[in-house]
Amino acid sequence: MKRTVELLAPAKDLICATEAVNHGADAVYMGAARFGARSAAGNTTADVEKAVNYAHRYGASVYVTLNTLLYDHELSDAVTMTRELYQAGVDGLIIQDIRLLYLRNQRVLPPIPIHASTQMDNATLEKVLFLEKEGFDRVVLARELGLDEMKKIREKTSVPLECFIHGALCVSYSGKCYISQADCGRSANRGDCAQYCRLSYDLEDAQGNVLIKNKHLLSLKDMDRSPVLPQLLDMGINSLKIEGRLKGVDYVKNITAYYRRLLDASGGEKTSLGSCTFFFDPDPRKTFHRDRTEYLPVNGRFKEDVHQWNTPKSTGALLGKPVAVFRDGFQINAGISTGDGLCFTLPDGTFSGFSVSRVEGGPYLSKRSFTDNRH
Repeated sequence: MKRTVELLAPAKDLICATEAVNHGADAVYMGAARFGARSAAGNTTADVEKAVNYAHRYGASVYVTLNTLLYDHELSDAVTMTRELYQAGVDGLIIQDIRLLYLRNQRVLPPIPIHASTQMDNATLEKVLFLEKEGFDRVVLARELGLDEMKKIREKTSVPLECFIHGALCVSYSGKCYISQADCGRSANRGDCAQYCRLSYDLEDAQGNVLIKNKHLLSLKDMDRSPVLPQLLDMGINSLKIEGRLKGVDYVKNITAYYRRLLDASGGEKTSLGSCTFFFDPDPRKTFHRDRTEYLPVNGRFKEDVHQWNTPKSTGALLGKPVAVFRDGFQINAGISTGDGLCFTLPDGTFSGFSVSRVEGGPYLSKRSFTDNRH
């Protein structure tokens, strides 16, 4: 049975927006010049309008993120920007500051659809019912919800629901991380997170004894909910969202195509027009990728490890174990090319890596010399 669902892809810029549509996205979300939760991913209204014109050609939508909390003196600028975005044809705003919704309801803003950002911490049925009553056109669910919790919310609400299916995870609850603001004055709710969760730490007990040294104790794996797409379709989630407004175009093309193919195979009916033909095999391991987790708690508990303590960096695809090691290289039963980046974990848990500088012998059993490129 076909089930209509929107595949929503991130766009750092105009190029990413067009390639997301080209690779199967039914909608893209991107930042405007100001007030987005990724301050480094802003776009001019002119570029947003170009993205809108391209997306609408294929029946796809463009949403713009104005999902920071606004100071009072910024509100008039946000109103002006919203009017400009409406004139540019934007299909919706994703907001955190609820005053924008009330201004639309009071007709200060144009009648543009407004979505409740995950930054509003939409983690309970009661919260979603409140947002529905207040007039939101869509609610983006908190990442921390399990399948049963999402299903319960879907059954008892009528507002369209959006959930994340792929991408980076914050160790804190959605919209409630204040460590960056508290320590260095850079607020995540203002689009300026310093990413303390990706740094290394020592774990000490009350007496100062070091229990764990130099580990990325707050760093989580990346979300990958591809195995549960059928369940999300069955429960009636309206939009499936890929995280990554700071990612490059290769990531956008690869991950969007990956989920487009899976949804087509799972009976997910597109909300946009046309079909896509890919000339590569989409694979999440081939672009930025930490170890994967479905990130789906059961009764508030995770049944799998969701942390990645050795490194906050991309780990890539599993290559295998060396057959033999030499002073200037090694043998391995895997195809490697000059310029490939390889990484490994040392016995003490330290994550390191290098780039391949020379390949000798056959393609599957080769002696490799390398250039040290540890980080």
